[in-house]
Amino acid sequence: MSQEYEQQKILQVDLEKEMRKSYIDYAMSVIVGRALPDVRDGLKPVHRRILYAMYEDGLTSDKPYRKSATTVGNVLGRYHPHGDASVYDALVRLAQPFSLHYPLIDGHGNFGSVDGDPPAAYRYTEARMARIANHMLADIKKNTVDFGPNFDEERQEPLVLPSRFPNLLVNGSSGIAVGMATNIPPHNLTEVIDGICYVIDHPEAELDEICQFIKGPDFPTGGVIMGRSGIRAAYATGRGKIKVRAKAEIVELANGRSQIQITEIPYMVNKARLVEAMANLVKDKRVDGITNIQDHSSREGMQIVVDIRRDANAQVILNQLFTYTQLEDTISMIHIALVPTGAAGKLQPRVLTLRQIIDQYVAFQKDVVERRTRFDLKKAQDRAHILEGLKVATDNIDRIIQIIRASKNEAEAKENLMAEPFWIDQIALLGIVDGSEHFEFHLDEPQAQAIVDMRLGRLSGLEQEKINDEYKELEGRIASFEEVLSCDANILAVVKDELQEIKQKYGDERHTEIANVADEIDIEDLIEQQDCAYTLTHFGYIKRQPTSVYRAQRRGGRGVSAMSTREEDFAKDIFTASTHDTILFFSDRGKVYKLKGYQIPETGRSAKGMNIVNLLELENDEKITAMFPIKEFADDKFLFFVTRQGVAKRVVLSDLQNIRRAGLRALNLNEDDALVDVRLTDGEQNILIATHEGRAICFDETEVRAMGRTATGVRGIRLNEGDYVVGAARARKGAYVLSITENGYGKRTPVEDFTIHHRGGGGMTLHNLTAKTGLVAGIAVVDNENDVMIITDDGVIIRTGCEEIRECGRGSQGVIVMRTGEDVKVISIARTDKEEEEASEEETQA
Repeated sequence: MSQEYEQQKILQVDLEKEMRKSYIDYAMSVIVGRALPDVRDGLKPVHRRILYAMYEDGLTSDKPYRKSATTVGNVLGRYHPHGDASVYDALVRLAQPFSLHYPLIDGHGNFGSVDGDPPAAYRYTEARMARIANHMLADIKKNTVDFGPNFDEERQEPLVLPSRFPNLLVNGSSGIAVGMATNIPPHNLTEVIDGICYVIDHPEAELDEICQFIKGPDFPTGGVIMGRSGIRAAYATGRGKIKVRAKAEIVELANGRSQIQITEIPYMVNKARLVEAMANLVKDKRVDGITNIQDHSSREGMQIVVDIRRDANAQVILNQLFTYTQLEDTISMIHIALVPTGAAGKLQPRVLTLRQIIDQYVAFQKDVVERRTRFDLKKAQDRAHILEGLKVATDNIDRIIQIIRASKNEAEAKENLMAEPFWIDQIALLGIVDGSEHFEFHLDEPQAQAIVDMRLGRLSGLEQEKINDEYKELEGRIASFEEVLSCDANILAVVKDELQEIKQKYGDERHTEIANVADEIDIEDLIEQQDCAYTLTHFGYIKRQPTSVYRAQRRGGRGVSAMSTREEDFAKDIFTASTHDTILFFSDRGKVYKLKGYQIPETGRSAKGMNIVNLLELENDEKITAMFPIKEFADDKFLFFVTRQGVAKRVVLSDLQNIRRAGLRALNLNEDDALVDVRLTDGEQNILIATHEGRAICFDETEVRAMGRTATGVRGIRLNEGDYVVGAARARKGAYVLSITENGYGKRTPVEDFTIHHRGGGGMTLHNLTAKTGLVAGIAVVDNENDVMIITDDGVIIRTGCEEIRECGRGSQGVIVMRTGEDVKVISIARTDKEEEEASEEETQA
């Protein structure tokens, strides 16, 4: 240290050490003095000081309200040298019934709302202690708790409140300190007291036994806790997470519409922001089917009404609201509180289990009751001692008066009274508690002072009788106090009795329900399950539409426009599947991709949809050649691949279940080959492969053994030069092979007409082709109960019943199924389930 610094009394210190020490001091100040509650009374210092200041000012529940500004000022001036805003905010929270399960302050005026409305300024509001808060400070003047100096050492303030009920658990607490945070949710008073009493009676009780009484958090705003695992974890370790949902009911109205009525929301959720968030979901079209949202909340209770469109699924919409808004909220439970350690009662933050919180509270209440009982015992003994002296005086009144008159002053009178002996047999009926066997009795200083201070009116016979009665009453109280203090069991019995009194006065029913099993919302729960038609165009535009938009038409109808395509684009593939199905996409390079049906955008009937490159991570110039829906990746199912060059390959479906976002190799292709079709089989099917020039081959699929994903495959059909495969299907017995040509000619040929051959042959005639019919566009194996969708390259779709298409032999040209315009060709067909709908008069005439 330099001489200059020494003269100026400046110390040189290491900056790193000073920063470490100072920051630790600051952190502990925040932890102990501001942010964390005491495990014994569940209060932070500011809350404790507010309640004690109101108690000092006589603002109990039976007194008139007083301006909040007065209370805030008194707290600041006496105990809490911080900002007035922080004190008022703390006072307001203690008065909010939606923040505290059992508010400790009775507020008069605007103290905020669940909508997030701010409270009125403290010059307008009034407050007093709530009735239950009286029990927080009960017997505080009976040496039940320790006191310490306030910030300027002019006053004494309680270091903890007696807290006749377990405030930490029933009202909870939250706060962010330095390096730690606490979030203890509120609980039901009745359940907590029953649990504590059970622990007192059963000191070895396990957590499962305690949880039979304390079932879980109970929030003032109600709601539904989803599952018990998070509660159990928090109670066992001090940390856990729970999901809380709003209480919502779907109500069917007389007009056929439905409503979602929300009557309770998760704890600490801002209702106004919640309603706004729901409205924004509708505005941004993230949730479809909501026509109106209204907040009908009033003094009678909360009610948010969500009107649902007639054709929408209310349960799906409710699941979407749970997922995308705070209608379902996650609450972290962190049981950190300040625990007294050591003889000095120094506070230390600890993570506490439920049992530890209960044990700390029971130990604290045992200490409070013991200290209060000792205080009352001493007070009763002191009063009995005075009464003994008064009894001596009344029984020896003449001698007492003579001694006092003979004394020069009060001090001499006291000395003379203490020096004068009195015979013990004259007061034997009093049963003196000191057990003296001497026959003479000497007054001590307190007794002599009481005699000197006694009024002459106390010398009457009636007053003497009152002294005897009071003394006998004190004898009973003293015996009762001594019995309580005789053992810990008696003290704990008093704790239990007082807790039961609190329960009888303030106990209520649980507000928050607890669901036995967590109802986790899967993404598919947010999407209504719906059968849709999925369409892919030549240029890669994909969309889905409900199958109901396509009306069944008579054979020869003109169809319904399915999309508006760009110039020279045309629809090339269509099938029907559920929105919950998995859609497999097979590219011309032998890779497979997957999407859920609902991930494909739903569009209007004539919209072109979204380009597939926006949904799949395709490589440059890679094109999707086939789409395929499946329910699950089963081990006993197979995918049968057919390529343009007639190559066939069979793969176990489960081999493709780990499809990455960037795709997965499904098969290797020869040069200039491309994938044409994929079929799902059970391993025992006959496969029919059809070509553009009207040839077909049918063989048992087992002739193609199951191969690995990267295998090339084997020859399925031998092609003529220039011919290529247009489709493949499972050849079911009793079904028909429906073939449609480019010019709209079609027919149904019984599957049995196609003889089973070995794979690799040239096949047999499928369709008698002419210039009028054109070449084969596609095939499907159908039943009479099916409909068929036929799509042209200009984006027109017709839906017709399969039974309306004539049954013909393999060598027939077929009949006109769809009238195509000039330069318009059929490019694809798809089988779908029958849709019973009467054709309109216009369609019938057409």
